Amino acid sequence: MSDTINRRFARALVGVIALAILTGTAITAVVFAGGRSLPADVQAVRGQLSRYHSVDNALADGYVPASPCEASPAGTMGIHYLNPALLGPGSDPAHPEVLLYVPRPDGSLEFVAVEYFQADADQNLATDNDRPFIFGQPFDGPMPGHNPQMPIHYDLHVWLAAYNPAGLFEPWNPAISCP
Repeated sequence: MSDTINRRFARALVGVIALAILTGTAITAVVFAGGRSLPADVQAVRGQLSRYHSVDNALADGYVPASPCEASPAGTMGIHYLNPALLGPGSDPAHPEVLLYVPRPDGSLEFVAVEYFQADADQNLATDNDRPFIFGQPFDGPMPGHNPQMPIHYDLHVWLAAYNPAGLFEPWNPAISCP
C-alpha cells in the first residue's frame, strides 16, 4: 500500500513541477510584456540576443559606447553601444546595429533594448520610399542625424529586455532612468 502511495505522490510531484515550469515561463512572458505576450518573432530574437546581458559580450562582438545615457522628458533610451561593422543596407533582427544599456546603482550596465538603424538612401527628409520594416513595424523617420557625423536616417527601438509602458517599439521608456 505504501509503494502505491509513494508512486502516486511521485507522479503528482512530477506533474506539479512540470506545471510550475510551464506556468513560470508563461508568467515571465506576460509580466515582461505588461500583461500582453510578446510576438513570437520578437521572443525569438530576445532569446538570440540574451548574451548581451553582459556588456563584455557586446564589446567582444564589436559594439562600442557611442553616447552618454540619453534621457528626455518622454523617458530614457540609455547608453548606445554601436557596432560599426553592422551599419549598411538592411537590418538583421538577430544583429542590431545598436544595443542600449542603462547604468545600475552599482555602476554595472543593464541591457534594456536594441535599436535598428538605417541611413536614408536619398538623404532627403521629404521622402520615405525606402522606409525599412522589422517585425512588421515601420522604422521611425526619416530624421536628421543627432550629430554632424550622423546621416539622415531611420531607426526602430525594440524593448526586448526591459518593459516599456509606452510600447514595445517606442523610442523613449518612461519606466527607466539615467542616474
